[in-house]
Amino acid sequence: MAKGKVVLAYSGGLDTSVILHWLLQKGYEVITFTADLGQPGENFEALKEKALDIGASRAYVEDAKEEFIRDFIFPAIRANAVYEGRYLLGTSLARPLTARKQIEIAKKEGATSVAHGATGKGNDQVRFELTYFTFMPEVKIVAPWKDEEFLARFQGRSDAIEYAGKHGIPIEVTRDEPWSSDENIMHISYESGELEDPLRRPRESMFGTTVSPKEAPDKETRVEIEFEKGDPVKVTNLEDGTVKEGILELFTYLNEIGGKNGIAREDMVENRFVGIKSRGVYETRAGTILYKAHRDLEGLTLDREVMHLRDSLIPKFAELVYYGLWYSPEMEVLRTLFDKTQEHVSGKVKLALYKGNVICIGRESPLSLYDQAQSSMDVAGGFTPTDSKGFIRINAIRLINNALRNRDSTD
Repeated sequence: MAKGKVVLAYSGGLDTSVILHWLLQKGYEVITFTADLGQPGENFEALKEKALDIGASRAYVEDAKEEFIRDFIFPAIRANAVYEGRYLLGTSLARPLTARKQIEIAKKEGATSVAHGATGKGNDQVRFELTYFTFMPEVKIVAPWKDEEFLARFQGRSDAIEYAGKHGIPIEVTRDEPWSSDENIMHISYESGELEDPLRRPRESMFGTTVSPKEAPDKETRVEIEFEKGDPVKVTNLEDGTVKEGILELFTYLNEIGGKNGIAREDMVENRFVGIKSRGVYETRAGTILYKAHRDLEGLTLDREVMHLRDSLIPKFAELVYYGLWYSPEMEVLRTLFDKTQEHVSGKVKLALYKGNVICIGRESPLSLYDQAQSSMDVAGGFTPTDSKGFIRINAIRLINNALRNRDSTD
């Protein structure tokens, strides 16, 4: 029985290739959508042909790299967004963009259903589906990994590999790499398989975009990054004079030199939105470099109380990204506030990249709030030290009163 059109978020990997075939067997006309978010080495023409060979009626691929960097990664960098203090949100930032564009294809094709290959235990199902509902409230969602019939057929990866072989679906995955990965221009993530043992150290052969810090050069790579209103606009390699200015070019270049210097790997156990703890391993090269540089420049340019207020909201911002609420009303409010804080975050930061470390070695800004004379221990610099006596005394009043009360109550 024909079930109409469904637009499938298609990566070309094992899960979505099997899901594509399964949906066809269930009577759907399947249209695939793939977002080019900078997956290194991906042959998108071959991916389209693969989808069509399996049976898709149409296969869309859209280059969204610059949009991803400009409208998702850079806002997260401006916000210093880090989930649980460590995860720079590479996958979390990618899903709302992919899902929104998937809905655009559904509307173009007159489809009322969309599908994805995210599992019922993970975060991606939430990120996809919350975005679907935001841009097509009446949408019908087909999520095979939450379908009882599908789950009865596929208990896990081995069943999917066997199904692919039986139906002639070409796949590259084998049982020799017992983990799953997701890659875009922001990062690559690894999870599942042998990584589910939090005590087990990842194999060195697993890491795909960074050299081991032990194998990185024995010499620093010094770079200068220029920012305008919180966004990086120029990267200069101070060793060889290389200059990159376009957002895609500079981000790609930072990925390149970051990888050569072993920057940056993160291995953590995190809290998924669904309430499960999971172990994830990440390589986030350019994102880490930009995060460190941006944070450093704010030390010169942000007012103390503005910084402290904004910093108190960073965990909430990162949580909203992680939970898939990029397009929520509360995120709109936070992004407006955060972007307001960036009006004066312009200047240059010098960094030394060395064996997995990003070391800030200098910074300057025409909008700096730093006054060397005021800060100096050698000159007065417009600051009267004796004024501090009254400042401290006033701030001590409540502490003195509290101490006297406590003393009197024990007498």
